[in-house]
Amino acid sequence: MDTANLDLQKMSTNKNLFRMSIPIFVELLLQLLVGNIDQIMVSQYSQASVAAIVNGNQIMSLIIIVLNMICMATTVILSQYLGSKDDKSASRTCMISLCMITIICLVITAVALIGEKAIFTSMHVQEEIFAETCTYFAIVAVFVLVQGLYLNFAAILRTYTFMKEVMYVSIIMNVLNICGNAVLINGLLGAPRLGIIGAAISTVFSKTVGLILMIWLFKKKVSLPLGIEYLRPFSMGIFKKLCKLAFPSGLESFSYNLSQMCILSIINVYGTMVTATKGYCSTLSNFSYVYAIALAQATQIVLGYLLGAKQSEAIEKRVWSTLKIAFIVCESLTLVLFLSNDLVMRVFTSDPAVLALSKRIFFLEFLLEFGRAINICMTRALISVGDIKTPIIFGISGHWLLAFLLSYIFGSVLGWGLEGVWLAMGLDETIRGLIYVFRFRQQKWKKQFQPAS
Repeated sequence: MDTANLDLQKMSTNKNLFRMSIPIFVELLLQLLVGNIDQIMVSQYSQASVAAIVNGNQIMSLIIIVLNMICMATTVILSQYLGSKDDKSASRTCMISLCMITIICLVITAVALIGEKAIFTSMHVQEEIFAETCTYFAIVAVFVLVQGLYLNFAAILRTYTFMKEVMYVSIIMNVLNICGNAVLINGLLGAPRLGIIGAAISTVFSKTVGLILMIWLFKKKVSLPLGIEYLRPFSMGIFKKLCKLAFPSGLESFSYNLSQMCILSIINVYGTMVTATKGYCSTLSNFSYVYAIALAQATQIVLGYLLGAKQSEAIEKRVWSTLKIAFIVCESLTLVLFLSNDLVMRVFTSDPAVLALSKRIFFLEFLLEFGRAINICMTRALISVGDIKTPIIFGISGHWLLAFLLSYIFGSVLGWGLEGVWLAMGLDETIRGLIYVFRFRQQKWKKQFQPAS
């Protein structure tokens, strides 16, 4: 057995995957906090402002997830070329993905700024927080390109296994964001007391610094050359591969977040307190599944190398092992949050109504995280091995026929409120997750196994 195969065997072990996933986990957790820290710190300023941020971040999540799909496609294709030792195609992949990110971000920014009032009106954003929501969203939307380029460079560096370096950048970003929030939200050190506007300014400043550091790291750590010459002649083959992965899966993610936006419009009707509670619970539930995302991303990198090296049997073994770990972690962390609900929720508020409602929500969170753990791992696994249609077809169907429709029926028609919405989302995640497991077990993806050329 040659050295390359020995290295791949070592790379795909649980021990190595754990080492790869931990820096990604910390980086994702801190990246997550860049947005959620605004809610935590603004909650001390105004609960209405928290509801405004929840609505603004719902749209930003929609945008960022779409950008992440291009970054995900870059990771899959780039890791395949690295696995097959094709540096020239790797350079072309990076340049084409950066161009795609730039164009899409500019279009998104223009559309978001022109249509923000219509969007938030359709979401039934309460009148008392409408102006704040628009202001917060406008500031962060202007810097979508910064976010997109940051995510793309982070994906490239992670593909080269520079996980720790990306994590360090996230730590710096969060420190800057927290310090900026403390100063600008509450008006410390002589600064004006800007509230939600201060939170938005602090967020975009920290992301800008993060992008600068990411570019510096790429130039220092990665020997892969980039330049306009790698776009001439333009490689339609690589472009099609990126589009084949990014846009179908991006459509699924766009559908998911659009359905979440519509579900939020249902929740908004229940009042500001319920909307704020939804924001608090979503923020905390993120901690339950963020490691599953890190594990899935690390696995996806490994799968790309295995795919490039034509080791299909190792792919299957790696996927099932990852799924077991993700399930255990998600459910265990959900149990911790449920048992410590009153304690952790007091970080945000001491409102008895919020505390009581959140306790019931976290009981339902067990079902939601069961399905989400499976979804996170199996969606990336299926996409990595070329089965893109399954997550798209069942994903989009589930978003609307299960999550959205049942949220309306359970929450509004039956009058179960936020608890009904959470139950609907849990059923959607679980049913789709089980379908993806069944699909992977059929092993039809092995017939479509085509390593990168």
